This record gives sequence, structure tokens and C-alpha cells, in this order.
Amino acid sequence: MTTVAVPQVPARLGRFVLSMFRPHVYATYGLLWVLALESSAVAATGAAWRPSGATWLRVVSVVLALLFLRMLDEQKDLAYDRVHHPARPLVTGAITTAELRGAMALITALVTGLNAALSAMAALLILAALAYGLFLALLERLSPAVRDRQLLNLAVTYPVQVLLGAYVYGSLVAAGTVPADRRGPLLLALCAGVFLHFEFARKTAWEAPPGARLYSADLGPRRSAAVTAACAAVAAGCELLLAPRGPLTLLPCLAALLPAWGARRFLTAGRGAWPVPLAMGFIVATYLALVVRAVLLP
Repeated sequence: MTTVAVPQVPARLGRFVLSMFRPHVYATYGLLWVLALESSAVAATGAAWRPSGATWLRVVSVVLALLFLRMLDEQKDLAYDRVHHPARPLVTGAITTAELRGAMALITALVTGLNAALSAMAALLILAALAYGLFLALLERLSPAVRDRQLLNLAVTYPVQVLLGAYVYGSLVAAGTVPADRRGPLLLALCAGVFLHFEFARKTAWEAPPGARLYSADLGPRRSAAVTAACAAVAAGCELLLAPRGPLTLLPCLAALLPAWGARRFLTAGRGAWPVPLAMGFIVATYLALVVRAVLLP
């Protein structure tokens, strides 16, 4: 059995992060997500919002949690990747399961320590998200239906995103920054609409290659496109319900023009896949607009 010298492990993990986590994508998503959720929660109360030290701690925690989940996905998808993605690092041996698990243990300790400085509630909520990810890995191993049926898999895996959103909102409540009221579920629904729009968009196409895990393979292209557009509509509706009164009320809703354009392009083409860059643009435009609106409010 070959071993890897300890000094090489950080370099191997670094290459894994750059190739499979893509910090410019995942870290940007985590940053915008936390800033949009926190700023909207505070702005909805009528208070002024500015990022604080606790804000950046939440950003770091969410990004690290996303990295933890990405490392976990690499392990639970190993059998599928051996067939469909033979160049993945875990398949080729560029990284090992032991190295990924060691990094995950370090991430768990780090986010626990960081959030204990905020509150016990914050630490428990972030740990709940990581624990649910581990539960999902076990569930997929035990249940072929959960592993192989796309819609069922989404139904049981998406709650980890809800738990991360609940961590951000719950830590604000625990700190006394915002009250626990109906705005919390609305904010989580808004974030769900934004994320699920992208999730369905990237797995919606007119043709499904053999073995491809596409929602359109189960729903059909038109129904999958309808769900994709509906998710964006849910996000826009939640934005209106949460928006403080004023000239900036509709600013985030302008981002809904991107999924509308994407739906038109997909349905009129009758071939190919949903234009994923437009779905990514919807995430960025929505979250940026929410942050800008919160900052500009008096």
C-alpha cells in the first residue's frame, strides 16, 4: 500500500479545492447568499444594515460548510464517477478518501469554534447542516431509490441548503439582531427559489444522454422548464412580500428578466439545454440587488 507524505497532503487538498470546489464560484455564491439573507432580514425590520465582524464569520462558516459538503459528495458519488467522470480526483487517486475525511474533520472543528464565539445556537445550527449531509451520504448508500431517482434525491438533499439558511437567520435571531417571525420562512423560501431555479436549469435539456441525471428526463423538457421558471417566480414573489416600501422595492425583481429570457430561449429553440449562464446570472443579480437595496435604504 502506498502512502502520501504528510507535507504533500495540503498541496493535494489545495489542488482538489481549486479543481472541484472552484472558489471563485462556490465562495462567491456563499458570500452573496449570506450577505443577501442577512441584509434582507435586517432591512425587513426597518433597521439600517451594514456588514459586521459577525457577518464575515457567517460568510466563512457557510463557505466552509459548502466545501465540507462538496468533499462529501465526491465520496458518495465515487461509483457513479468511476463510470461517468473518470477524471475526477478521487477516481484518479489525486486525492484519497482519508485525506478528504481528515479535511472534513478539520472544517467541523473550525466552524464549531468560530460559531461558539457567536452563540451556542449558531454552533448547533451549523453542525446540524453538516450532520444532515452525513446522514444523506448514509441514506444514499442504503437506498438505491434515493440515490438514483432525481426528484426523490432532490427532495431529501435540498434540506441541507435550508439548514444553512436557517443557520444564518437563526444566528441573527440568537444575537438579537432580528426577531423570529414570519419573515424567516419567507427569506428561506426566497433563497430556495433562487437556488432551485439554478438547480433545475442546469439539469434541464431537450435530450438526455444515456446515464445522465436530468430532471427533464423524469418530467419532460417542457414541464422541467416550467418548474425552472416557477422557482424564479417564487423568489420574486417573496421579494415583494419582504420588500420595505420605497423606490427601491422592485429592484431585486428586475433579476427575474433573466429566467424569463432563459425560458423563452429554451422553449423556442426546441433543442439543446437551458442556458445555464442566465440561471447563474439570476443568482448573482438577485442577491446583489438585495444587498444594494439594504445598503441604500435610509
